[in-house]
Amino acid sequence: MLGAQGQAAAQPTQQILPLHSDEDVVRLRKQVRDSMVAMGFGLIEQTKIITAASELARNTLRYGGGGEAHIARVSDGARLGLELRFVDAGPGIEDITLALTDGYTSGGGLGLGLGGAKRLADAFHIDTAPGAGTTVTIAKWKLF
Repeated sequence: MLGAQGQAAAQPTQQILPLHSDEDVVRLRKQVRDSMVAMGFGLIEQTKIITAASELARNTLRYGGGGEAHIARVSDGARLGLELRFVDAGPGIEDITLALTDGYTSGGGLGLGLGGAKRLADAFHIDTAPGAGTTVTIAKWKLF
């Protein structure tokens, strides 16, 4: 991509992808993989975050009624990382502690989604309230 002066323009640091179907989850997984490869993450780190992203995207569909995923390259000055944010306007989560407990499910799944995603990521934050939707943010930092 070229800027107005013929110089290479910076790649966008954030992408927003819709999450309204299983096909959207597949597109998200591919975009996360492509972003991680471009940033030089190894196969193990890629697999962990793609798995976490898939779980969180499916939760966004199943429990939140759909939403969107934000993919961003981030830096804290000393390291680079990939941050993924999953946003829905669904019913929210009444009891976060219970929802993070392995084996708990409100929809017939295995009950490993939120807790598993938390374990696979380097950073995990959830913002939710009953009736107010849910935003889950995870990050993976690149070790140098």
